[in-house]
Amino acid sequence: MLRSEDVGNFLTLPKVFEAKEHLYDVVHQTPFKTSETFNQLTRSQVFMKLENQQKTGAFKVRGASFKVSQLTDQEARCGVIAASAGNHAQGVALAAAKRGIPAKIFMPEATPKAKVQATEAYGAKPVLTGESFQEAYAAAMEEQKICGAIFIHPFDDVDVMAGQATVAIEMLQEQPDLDTLVVPIGGGGLIAGIAYAAKQLKPAIKVVGVQSAQAPATYNAFYKRGPKKLTSVSTIADGIAVKQHGKLTFHYIRKYVDGIVTVDEQQIASTILQLLEREKTLVEGAGATALAAILAEKLALAGKKCGVVISGGNMDVSRLPHVQRLALAKKMAMV
Repeated sequence: MLRSEDVGNFLTLPKVFEAKEHLYDVVHQTPFKTSETFNQLTRSQVFMKLENQQKTGAFKVRGASFKVSQLTDQEARCGVIAASAGNHAQGVALAAAKRGIPAKIFMPEATPKAKVQATEAYGAKPVLTGESFQEAYAAAMEEQKICGAIFIHPFDDVDVMAGQATVAIEMLQEQPDLDTLVVPIGGGGLIAGIAYAAKQLKPAIKVVGVQSAQAPATYNAFYKRGPKKLTSVSTIADGIAVKQHGKLTFHYIRKYVDGIVTVDEQQIASTILQLLEREKTLVEGAGATALAAILAEKLALAGKKCGVVISGGNMDVSRLPHVQRLALAKKMAMV
């Protein structure tokens, strides 16, 4: 049961529109485009929200920017600290730089070099530690106790979720008759915000989440089928490689999300290549996950009009040969 003292305040539609207004001149309203190739494959209309073309290469800059904007001047003077699998790091770094405050970001040791270098380029100090987000988070919290900086959570925060919810506002403004939204899940901030906002605007719309089968903490908790806290995660979808869902985010997921499915590594890899070959767009593993579920026919979408979030494009190109091998392994298994 979620208590008000756990969250300080609750997500509201006015807060989401406040975030939308604030972010108007801060982030891109990214393309929301359909693909005849994917429409034919799925026998539906698929519209892709291309957050891989967002500033910093991912949707995370929305929530981070809105959260940093809400800090008082006194809080801002303390600087900010965060933990991230990579994309939140860049969002916080950019938001902090625009406000002229220092930022230190703790990231897993396996974070792709492209994300680490970009975080540093935006002016933040990256610190690599641990296997996954959870270890980076623990280290960041210890540092926060010492330095007194303001912690910017990547998902379990009302302002962050309100910023991410602006993705849903844009999708429904452009295509009001969407039947279904398909969204990747890591800690849950994106889908919590999207599901809440979408259901307020269009109660009949379906919202489906997608996780990597290698990191299914939210899927397990949602269906009560396995451990809610994982001991290890390893997936090419590093942006959603989270061992445990957020407390606040899960409250909104349980209330507003209609279902969750998982996809395997080969399905994610194959989708990365299809997006590159057919749509000429580069996405990271997490960014391909939601579309992978559609292409793998995990959802009954025939005849539907579906919006899918392509959440990020910060792929380390040196990993493409590995992606190709994974996708080829799927093809070989089908022969």
